[in-house]
Amino acid sequence: MTHNRGIISRGNNNHFSNIAIGTNAQTAATAPQLSADPAPEADTRWDLGIVTILSEELRSVIDELHLRRHKKPSGLYFYQGEYTVPGTTLRVVATQTQSQGQRSTMAALENLRRHYNPRLWALVGVGGGIHDDHARIGNVIVSTEVVYYENRKINPCGNVHRRGEHRQAPAHVVHAVNAYFTDHGTPARITGQMTAYASNHYEVYPGVIGSGEAVIADRASDIRTYLATYNEKVLAVDMEAGGLSQYWQENSVDGSTNPGWVIIRGVSDNADEEKGHSHHELAARNAAHVLSRLLPYLC
Repeated sequence: MTHNRGIISRGNNNHFSNIAIGTNAQTAATAPQLSADPAPEADTRWDLGIVTILSEELRSVIDELHLRRHKKPSGLYFYQGEYTVPGTTLRVVATQTQSQGQRSTMAALENLRRHYNPRLWALVGVGGGIHDDHARIGNVIVSTEVVYYENRKINPCGNVHRRGEHRQAPAHVVHAVNAYFTDHGTPARITGQMTAYASNHYEVYPGVIGSGEAVIADRASDIRTYLATYNEKVLAVDMEAGGLSQYWQENSVDGSTNPGWVIIRGVSDNADEEKGHSHHELAARNAAHVLSRLLPYLC
């Protein structure tokens, strides 16, 4: 006969589970509790998540969509708000990457997904125009296609053979962008947001974005030549769109609904020797305004 009168534990860091004491005592196995990422906020659905890179870009989005700063307990800053379009009110959140480039963009997207899980992503800001007819300074390029140009092979003779990766946004986003240009024409012509500049109007074009890690400031660059040869509809270049399209592709295996994406780039320079920062504010303001005009179609 065995008498149980309790449990005696000596020492530190002891752990007991599935213990029963007494007549006819039983235990039930329980699954171990695993740590999980913070769940998206349960009190609302977030319709649009916006990623910006430069402070001018974030300020333009905040002003255009009337967002307010929100700090998470982890220290991350987001900018939240509601924006009304015909027929509905959208829940919008924006964030800024820590730095330029594909990797920082993918980290910002992961933060948006973990904390908000928006059903549409937008990359909004400035880019370098590489098409003289369409991508003039102040114009805006709306893109649902990205050519990532960094992959390449270098043979023993030193010749470089680039291997572009071409990705397209989900079909419903492409249809939405097409509907916008059907209604407003190609190009769409918009009254400028900053009348201090000589031209009070700018044009909006659909087009392809070339994306990589290089800052292009040379009209004779082999990257510009490659992109023009790869697809004549590449109108602008940036350093982040490839990260957005890659993140979407790698997360498309998730069982949950995967959000669509769109890229909106105001042309701030011509990716040549005159590249600078003097037109960032103009290009960012124009891009943010085009986003607001696209929202009734996208969401």
